[in-house]
Amino acid sequence: MIQDEKDESRKNTDEISIKDVFLNIRKSGKYLRSKWLIILCFGIAGALLGVLYATFNKPLYTAKYTFVLDDENTHSSLGQYAGLASLAGVDLGGGSGGGLFVGDNILELYKSRIMIEKALLSNASFNGKTSSLIERYISFNNLRKKWKDKDGIDNINFTGDPGTFSRKQDSIITDIVEHFNKKILSVSKPDKKLSIIEVDVTANDEEFAKNFDDKLVETVNNFYVLTKTKKTLQNVTVLQKQADSVRTILNSSISGVAAAADVSPNANPFMQSLRVPSQRKQVDVQTSSAIYSGIVQNLELAKVTLRQETPLIQVIDPPVLPLTISKTKKLTGGIGGFFIGVFASAFILLVAKIYNMIIK
Repeated sequence: MIQDEKDESRKNTDEISIKDVFLNIRKSGKYLRSKWLIILCFGIAGALLGVLYATFNKPLYTAKYTFVLDDENTHSSLGQYAGLASLAGVDLGGGSGGGLFVGDNILELYKSRIMIEKALLSNASFNGKTSSLIERYISFNNLRKKWKDKDGIDNINFTGDPGTFSRKQDSIITDIVEHFNKKILSVSKPDKKLSIIEVDVTANDEEFAKNFDDKLVETVNNFYVLTKTKKTLQNVTVLQKQADSVRTILNSSISGVAAAADVSPNANPFMQSLRVPSQRKQVDVQTSSAIYSGIVQNLELAKVTLRQETPLIQVIDPPVLPLTISKTKKLTGGIGGFFIGVFASAFILLVAKIYNMIIK
């Protein structure tokens, strides 16, 4: 009996609460309708601000660089060559960098500080004049004036070796890199099943957006190819040096055989000691020839491996001027500003009314 009374009381309380909510909403609507002139004025003010924003807001230019990365695993096709070379004790470096850029790692490479910094510190042509990309970025964003007003810095530059940059220079570059990753740079795969990569750069300066996009893709792709082939390239370099060294020794041995024969051109066949120097040189020639032949064979196999492991990067669609422009239209700004003004004024009026009710 007592439990039934409690349930009925709770039910009545819920009904009263729901009823109060609807009544309060109704009262709020009537109150806002009574303040329609104030809300309309705020809406018109918001519309004017929206139009002004659309008028004076700088347009954004987007540079899109699309390329395909063909980096197939070539170990199976080179298995017979690698096995043959391993018998001679030569490592062809078939696995160099195999797992370094697996999956989406290359996308993160584009966002790394070192790659963005290298691209920013490189030079590009702007209206026929050569300038570094970071100086161009500082210029059209008026950063030197901000640094002077805030920190008293107005003569800092970014020329020279990045390894010798001061703490302040490194701090500025770090802030710029963070801003790029948040607002300016976008790297993605339009289709996860394909190897197509799209690098987008959005900025207020059209030429900067295009040039930075070009430099960043060039910098990252060169680093990618160099890293993927680094081990095999080292093997080719070592084998080439060995081949050149043995070839020099072989040439010297061949000259030695001829010189030894010239010493006694009509040697007595019964005098065996006269033939010893020539025979020694001939042994050197035969040994050097065998070593040289093996090294040359391994060198050619290493070169084949290097060609096979070098990834193919094919440009599909580089950025070209004029770039895609993104700018708020006056009509859109006006309509958006109007609704923002209406909702903001309604919210302020309701908050003020609730505050007055609580105070009273």
